[in-house]
Amino acid sequence: MLSKIIRKILENLSIFFSNNLDNLKFDDDSIYEIINKKIDIVEKNLGNLKETHITFNKSLYKIIRERKLKKFLRYAFIQKMFFVHNRLFIFKELNQLKKNKKWSYYKTLLLEDDVGDPVRYFLYPSSSGNKINHVYHLSCLEDTLNIELQKLTNIFEFGGGYGCMARIFSKINYKISYKIFDTYLVNCLQYYYLKQNGLEVGFENNRFDLINNFERINDKVDLKNSLFIANWSLSEVPLDLRDKFVSLIERYENIMISFQENFEDINNLKYFKNFQENLKHKYNIKIIVNKFYKGNILNPEKHYFLFGKKL
Repeated sequence: MLSKIIRKILENLSIFFSNNLDNLKFDDDSIYEIINKKIDIVEKNLGNLKETHITFNKSLYKIIRERKLKKFLRYAFIQKMFFVHNRLFIFKELNQLKKNKKWSYYKTLLLEDDVGDPVRYFLYPSSSGNKINHVYHLSCLEDTLNIELQKLTNIFEFGGGYGCMARIFSKINYKISYKIFDTYLVNCLQYYYLKQNGLEVGFENNRFDLINNFERINDKVDLKNSLFIANWSLSEVPLDLRDKFVSLIERYENIMISFQENFEDINNLKYFKNFQENLKHKYNIKIIVNKFYKGNILNPEKHYFLFGKKL
């Protein structure tokens, strides 16, 4: 309850910055028609998820069924999982971006959309805290691995939130091939967000492809100019599900994983150090502390980046 109160207070710092929800690209009904057909066959068994995500999926199911996605980024349970808004560490990330030699480019990626009614960052209202956070991560990726985002053509994201990173990459490379693996219900949320932003998105063979079944992942060969992303996602699922994805990760030229030191009963730092050791013959992997994000006052904890580049 206290965390909800704090989140609401922080959200109200942006009370004078609003979105234009009358300017969306599609009528919601046409999107719900497709989403509801998918939900009608949604899997009932959530046994491969941690308790945190089972609770989240039940709440998400409710707002989708009630057709209440127009302002989905204002729901506390979605903000808790997917959306960082008015936090002071975001201002530090923004300042770091401004100091970067590519600031003029990053600035274009920061422009926020109206879809979902995102909370505008009170110290930089043309963007949101969440989008600043994502672009900052990408700047760290570029600087650490010495790569150019514009040259990436194949992306696989494990756990794509509501689709924010995919939306950013749609601006980085207009010909990007982007796959998101997530639960069935979160895929539906991503469909709503990306479709309202005018992207070619769907549940099979689209430029932005939404996947919820491991058997549907058909990458058979190593992909050049590619990136595997897992921001606070791979680190929040059971170990047996993580292990299923190791062979997939090895097909990608670059890796970006963000994680907290511990999640429920799992020591993530130990897990990813073992991951680093096991792949050292294939990748140059660096695990570095996230110097700005340290959790929150109710749950302080170290967070890390894992960046890897194929040798």
